[in-house]
Amino acid sequence: MSTSSEQAADQAATVPVYFIEPSGKTVEVSAVAGDTLMEAAVSADVEGILAECGGGCSCGTCHVILVEDDFDRLGEPNPLEAGILDFVDNAVDFSRLSCQIDVNENLRGMRFRVGE
Repeated sequence: MSTSSEQAADQAATVPVYFIEPSGKTVEVSAVAGDTLMEAAVSADVEGILAECGGGCSCGTCHVILVEDDFDRLGEPNPLEAGILDFVDNAVDFSRLSCQIDVNENLRGMRFRVGE
């Protein structure tokens, strides 16, 4: 049986984020701090996050789009990620690869639209 302090630690170790799937459905995911956003999406079977390269930043199949304010909070993609995004269909100014976003408290409540 878990103690209340263990339950609190478990809750503190997850961060709620929201994925908007291509169908328009919003999926709430309790992402584990320290994992990547892509890992959280794959674990939750988020539609459209294929993650074909397994998080190696080489395929672009974990493409997400943020709103401008959230994009600014995360910062610009690194040069490798930016290079991959150049070849992603439907990438926009606020696109990121979810494999390059580490889950932390800063992501709490953020919404990520899955790229089509």
